[in-house]
Amino acid sequence: MEQDVESPTVMKKPKLPKQAREDLPKQLVEIDRSKKIQRYVQKDGKCNVHHGNVRERYRYLTDIFTTLVDLKWRFNLFIFVLVYTVTWLFFGFMWWLIAYLRGDLDHIADNQWTPCVNNLNGFVSAFLFSIETETTIGYGYRVITDKCPEGIVLLLVQSVLGSIVNAFMVGCMFVKISQPKKRAETLVFSTHAVISMRDGRLCLMFRVGDLRNSHIVEASIRAKLIKSKQTKEGEFIPLNQTDINVGYNTGDDRLFLVSPLIICHEINQHSPFWEISQAHLAKEELEIVVILEGMVEATGMTCQARSSYVSSEIKWGYRFTPVLTLEDGFYEVDYNSFHEIYETDTPPCSARELADMASRARLPLTWSLGSKLSQQGLPESEQEAQETKTSLENEGKSQQSERNGDIANLESESKV
Repeated sequence: MEQDVESPTVMKKPKLPKQAREDLPKQLVEIDRSKKIQRYVQKDGKCNVHHGNVRERYRYLTDIFTTLVDLKWRFNLFIFVLVYTVTWLFFGFMWWLIAYLRGDLDHIADNQWTPCVNNLNGFVSAFLFSIETETTIGYGYRVITDKCPEGIVLLLVQSVLGSIVNAFMVGCMFVKISQPKKRAETLVFSTHAVISMRDGRLCLMFRVGDLRNSHIVEASIRAKLIKSKQTKEGEFIPLNQTDINVGYNTGDDRLFLVSPLIICHEINQHSPFWEISQAHLAKEELEIVVILEGMVEATGMTCQARSSYVSSEIKWGYRFTPVLTLEDGFYEVDYNSFHEIYETDTPPCSARELADMASRARLPLTWSLGSKLSQQGLPESEQEAQETKTSLENEGKSQQSERNGDIANLESESKV
């Protein structure tokens, strides 16, 4: 049986070619840089921002309802149980205090004594009566009598405050349960964004889809470029947000999201990617945040799904694989190919360089004699006037020569 045994011989490291030795530090730097990329928004849509040193924390209490809804479920359930328990204990203590001050606890076995609450003989029974009163259970064993005006007032107060607590806490739980955050789990974004040619223009594209049969109503898409910048005055703006036009002017940002759609951003002179080439993109530290909003068809509540793409997740020269096929009487979406892309021929230059090359290629076809003369300093209108004058003079000379020839012929005929 063979075993791996350490050999005492020293293994020589293979000598790398000179080009490989020079490129190795660059590759290590690129790998290290890619690891250090800090996202502003995670792929699942969570914002990677923590608020620290907030001194005015009282502002959270001014909007206590939203604060409770935003809490995590374990804290929300803890507060839910705590609020009810505290109110039951407080009013249980008040019922026990009334019985104690009236002397009901000293006349428990006295049938001639009319207590404030029948069969209330201690704090435990007062606590149970408080629960029965606030939850309107009413077992019938403990009941308030008409000889206790302070007990009647306490009963009214507990009924009103109990209704308010029920409305507040049940409403808070209902809103938290019906929050459409989980609806965003079925709204998916492609893993990568791609840059390729579409209709002769360089475009940035990504794909969105909805996994549910119930659709998102009034769906709209937005995109932001997150990139730090420095102004001309030297001011540094971290994580500057720039709008990326995904069809706002044409209405393409409003989606009918029944099947997966490819969202397209045309890279033109108004685009922040106008001067970015393939080589430049690999060195950029940027992030594209995409936001999909709409109303849930089942509940009518607004839902928002988010995702992001860093520079390493933007593939230059790729397209998305089609996922929609026509079957017998219906269209079928293959979500196994939702994230798949394939390579296509795409120029590695920027959109600006591509436009400059296209304009230079069109110049010889559009140049005319007038434009050439205009470059020499003669206005085009004067050129046309000069050409017209020359043509008229030539026509006049030809007509005059024809007339002279006709007269000569007539004179020769008359002589004959």
